Amino acid sequence: MTDAHVTPEALSAYVAGSPDLAADVEWAVEAHLEACADCRARLGEAVHTSAPEVSAALDVVWLRIAEAAPAAPAPARAAWRSRRAWAPPALGPWIGAGLVVAALAFLVDLGTTTPGVPSLILLVAPVAPLFGVAAAWARRFDPMHELTAATPGAGLPLVLRRTAAVLAVVIPALALAGWATGLSPALWLLPCLAFTTGTLALGTLIGVGRAATALGLAWTGFVITPALATRALTPLLGPDWLPAWAAAAVVAVAVVALRARAFANLASRS
Repeated sequence: MTDAHVTPEALSAYVAGSPDLAADVEWAVEAHLEACADCRARLGEAVHTSAPEVSAALDVVWLRIAEAAPAAPAPARAAWRSRRAWAPPALGPWIGAGLVVAALAFLVDLGTTTPGVPSLILLVAPVAPLFGVAAAWARRFDPMHELTAATPGAGLPLVLRRTAAVLAVVIPALALAGWATGLSPALWLLPCLAFTTGTLALGTLIGVGRAATALGLAWTGFVITPALATRALTPLLGPDWLPAWAAAAVVAVAVVALRARAFANLASRS
């Protein structure tokens, strides 16, 4: 080999696979070929001249590749049409967990005949979607979280799509259960939306999964448990509190909009 290019002798020995070509020289030839287009062109000519059977085999391979290759690349799917943009593989069981909790609350309400006992479905409805929201954008619930987080469509749009997928399943189920027990959706829908948007707002600080867990536990400890113990429905779910729930949802939406960039970093927090 010369300082600039592979010598003709070394190139011929490399093409022929000669055992006389020292291992270090062979390595140097390969390293040079990776960076030198001129020597790669000479290599192609040498293969065509001294090893026509190899050249013919390569021609057949390239011909088959050209025949199998599509005429044009497949059109890229819009981000909103991707199934993973709406629901990761692990989201289904967590949405199912929320539905199971709602179903159990519904069955308890149907079996309760004692007057004055607060409706369990009403108590559970505000936080029922949080099971799915917790898994919508969390590393431990999505085996492909790192890959998804690195895509251009990650961040707030993806979180909103996945949250919408959760609500699209859970809210109709809650509405059906409420209708069967004579419960008006007006009493739980605004609290439900406030908790969901509040989870996303708090999630910009501590991660969506942790935020959903914290708010769910707080509601269970400070509202559901006392209501069941005292058999008195909390005034937080009364008509007088609906404006406050609406205001809380609006504030949470504003926080999410202002801190939208924070969702790009949730891969390291969830």
